[in-house]
Order: sequence, then structure tokens, then C-alpha cells
Amino acid sequence: MSDPAQSGTRKLLTVLGITFALAVGVGNTIGAGILRTPGTIATYLPDFWPFMAVWVIGGAYALLGANALSELATMVPRSGGQYVFVRRGLGDYAGFVVGWSDWISTCGTTAAVAIVVGEYTVGLFPELRTHQVVALGVVAIFTVIQWFGVRWGGAAQTLTSLIKAIVLLLFIAACFALGNRNPTEALFHADREIPLIAAMIIALQSVIYTFDGWTAPIYFSEEIKKPEKNLPRAMFGGLAMVIVIYLLLNVAFATVVPLPTLAGKNLAAATVAEHIFGIHGDMVMRLVMVLALLSAVNSNVLMAPRVVFAMSSDRLFWRGASEVNAGGTPDVALLISSILAGAFIVTGTFENVIAKLAFFFVANYTLSFVSLFVLRRREPETPRPYRAWGHPLTTGLALLASAVFLAAAVAGDTANSLWAIVLLFLSFPAYLMIRSRSR
Repeated sequence: MSDPAQSGTRKLLTVLGITFALAVGVGNTIGAGILRTPGTIATYLPDFWPFMAVWVIGGAYALLGANALSELATMVPRSGGQYVFVRRGLGDYAGFVVGWSDWISTCGTTAAVAIVVGEYTVGLFPELRTHQVVALGVVAIFTVIQWFGVRWGGAAQTLTSLIKAIVLLLFIAACFALGNRNPTEALFHADREIPLIAAMIIALQSVIYTFDGWTAPIYFSEEIKKPEKNLPRAMFGGLAMVIVIYLLLNVAFATVVPLPTLAGKNLAAATVAEHIFGIHGDMVMRLVMVLALLSAVNSNVLMAPRVVFAMSSDRLFWRGASEVNAGGTPDVALLISSILAGAFIVTGTFENVIAKLAFFFVANYTLSFVSLFVLRRREPETPRPYRAWGHPLTTGLALLASAVFLAAAVAGDTANSLWAIVLLFLSFPAYLMIRSRSR
């Protein structure tokens, strides 16, 4: 395996601190999911304690993952996300699959979140009329900010994540101040069509999706100062903040309305806002959504270029994408990524793309956990500033949970999973072609 020798004239700058690392983890994880998902969870688990239990279990799974990836990130402190570890552990082709699927789905997520921001912004300001134009404008603004340099992009992430945290904490405070229910009021014997354990497994799939994004700091491993200390701190610290906010939000929602009232609601937070603020609830919810999602757009615009930058440096992508400007931004990779996100916005294809690549969401985690086992065996002498606590038991548990979740995802969405498998087969000749051209 080759080391990350950059083909461009400049390298990425190591100028980001722990504040940014925490901000990008929190900002990328907390999105629209936590405001939508409680309605889905309540459909299967209308009783308070089982409802809360799946959020705790989802947080525990994320912490197990952070434990494993923290070792990999400090062992191989390269920007680029899970692609870096999987390529190191399992070879170029496995890395190629993870990198391409991660890059395309991150661009698709950029488009999806920007579209939501556009829709709610137009709701606040009807004179803007077209939500796609707003979405394109938001992506363009963050792209320009990041073009000036990594410090600018980092500052934007810290600011937008702080705004998100303040807005959500104010919303939580309003729920507790104006809600008048005991959230633990028993509905423990509510009728269910399926057994409790089965309901929790189904609900857990949505919870794990809602926790996705906690890996964001590893996309900037070589740009974060003192990665051997700050990457584990950011992974665990950011996740701790996310878990606390998620648990508080769900308790706050149950303080305002009974969980069965939230069941089936596409935007559970909107139902809560209507109960608290009456006719102004819709306006409040739109404002919360816009302010809360800006950090998620910025984080995805930041992350996507790092993946293709790393792949380009390893000759698994067009070599021009390894260029870095004076501000430390992989500018060509940034431009390509933002153009792809813009194309998804204009064509409206991001939903299909994300649905078909969702198969790789947990598959990438699975390959990362496997890579940890492989690298522990193959490279026992390589320095590991952080060693995964409880390995191999904790990593094995995370791997098992990922495998079960992956099987459930395939069973639950067979059509898109089959598409993903077809794409996986098609990726091999594409990989061979890129490898031959790079030589």
C-alpha cells in the first residue's frame, strides 16, 4: 500500500482543532432525522420505556463503532473517511467500492438536506418561490466559503453547529416549560401487531440511520491538530452530545403529547410545535428546520471532497482531484462534488441515489470493523495512539450488529438492495479500467 503522497503541489493543512472536530461530528449527525424519526418509532413502540430504550441501544452501537474507528483513525491519520481504513486493511478494490459509494451518497445527502432547507425557507419567505434555487444557492454559498480555505470552512461549521445546538436546546426548553404531561404515563399494554422484540428491531433500524454521521471527524484526520488525542475525543465527545440531545428531545416530545399521537407523523416535531405554539407552530418549525440543517449542508460539502481527494492521491480517481489550493482546500475535488450535488438537486434524483446506496451505509461500517481485525493481525507493530477498548469483543459486537442490520436492510428493501448488488458487480470492471489508466 502506498502512503498518502499527494500528487498536487500542496498538501492539506493541519490547522483544525478539537472545537471543529466536535462541531462537524454534531453538525453532521443531527439533521432532519431526529425531528422526523420519533413518529416512525412511536408507530412500533407507543410505550415510553421501550421507545426510549431503542435510542439508548442506537447510541451504544454508535459508541462501539467510535471505539473501533478511533483506533483506525489514529493509526492511519489520513483525511478521506472510511475509504482510508478499508483500503489499508482489505485492498484497493474494497477501498474503491467504499470510496465511490461514500462520495456519491455524501453528494446525494448534500442535495437532500439542501432541498429540505429550500422547502422550509420558501415556506418562511414565499416570494422566493422555487425551493430548488434556494437549495442550489445554499450549496453554492458553502462551496465559495470553503474555496477560500479550510479555516473558513471550519469556522462556518463551528458557527452553524453552535446555532443548531442553541436552537434545539431552546426547543427542548420550550417543550419542558409548556408541556404538561408525565412522559412515563403507562401505555405499556398497548396493542401491537408484532411482538415487542420484533418491534424494537424494526424501530432500531430508523434509530441507527438517525445516528449516522458521527464518523465526520475522520474525514479530516490529517487536518486536525494532534489527531492521536483529538480524534478519539471528538468521536466520543461528539457522540455524547448527540445522545444527550436525542434523549432530551424524545423526552421533551413525550412531555407535550402522548407517543401514540406522534405515531405515523412524517414530522413529529411539527406536531409538538403545533401543541406548544398553536397557529405559530408551523412558522416556528420551519425556522428550527432551516437553522438546524445549515450545519449538515456545510459538513457534507466539506466531507465529500476529502473522499475523492484521498482516492485521487491513491490513483483510484482522476489525478487532478488531488490538487490543494493555498487555503488548504482540495479545490478541484470540492468543485466536482458540489457540481454533482447540484445535478442531484436539479434533476431530483438524489432520493433514488440515496435509496440505492443505503445498502452501503452499514456495509461500509462492516468493512471498517473487519479492517480493524485484519490490521491488528497483519500490522501488530504499527503505532496505535488509541487502542479500541475491549477489542476483539467490542469490535466483534459492533460487527455482529452491523451484519444483522445489513441483513434486515436487505430484507426490508429488497429492490434497492438488489440494485446495490448490481452496482457492486459493475464496479469491478470500472475499478479495473481506472487502475489500468492510472498506470
